[in-house]
Amino acid sequence: MKKGKQVSNDNEPPSYQEATAGYAEMEAQFAWDDKTIRRTFIRKVYAILMVQLFVTVGVVGLFTFCEPVRFFIQTHPGLYSASYLMFFATYIALSCCGDLRRQFPWNIILLVLFTLSMAFMMGFLSSFYNTKSVVLCLGITALVCLSVTIFSFQSKIDVTSCQGILFSLCMVMLICAIAISVVVPFGYVPWLHATYAVIGAILFTLFLAFDTQMLLGNKRYAISPEEYIFATLSLYLDIIYLFSFLLQITGEGRE
Repeated sequence: MKKGKQVSNDNEPPSYQEATAGYAEMEAQFAWDDKTIRRTFIRKVYAILMVQLFVTVGVVGLFTFCEPVRFFIQTHPGLYSASYLMFFATYIALSCCGDLRRQFPWNIILLVLFTLSMAFMMGFLSSFYNTKSVVLCLGITALVCLSVTIFSFQSKIDVTSCQGILFSLCMVMLICAIAISVVVPFGYVPWLHATYAVIGAILFTLFLAFDTQMLLGNKRYAISPEEYIFATLSLYLDIIYLFSFLLQITGEGRE
């Protein structure tokens, strides 16, 4: 008998192995694209954050080292109130209005106004402290930020799953703030203010690790790459509040 020719059918469905191989290739491509988008997102956030921090350090340095500027802002406290109102308005707009913070160029304009107002507030606060204390706190803040960033990149500990601890510390801070507001009319209580500042420094160090891991996207919870303004805002506030609490702990008043 003659062996018949095997005729291939083009309409025949692909085999299980071919389908699995195609799915695996597609999954690998999606994973690669996701990593590329995440890296671009991280670079964009840190680039904006560096500009914000340079502006803030520049303003703090100007208000700390330049005596005429320091004297002017200390004798015009209304400027602090105006900057606080701008900070509050831009923070609410960027935090609560998702469409607005994703709409260019309004998101950048609001972020610039937010950064300038916060830089002015930190400069005003720093002007009442000794120059050495301000420089020391800037150095400690930079060291803590570097350590937390390295920890967040390298550690397997998932800080994004510790919302309960962060919430508990926030409640302790709230209780301390209420206690301080009650006792302030009767006099200054050093240990109560020191406790409040230490808890605040610890809390915002943890928030910095939390937000950094949310940015990296390699833990249980992650932030969307579309939210680069919100991610920058969160990291910037963590660093600024950490600096302000360290200033309260170690800072000495200007003579």
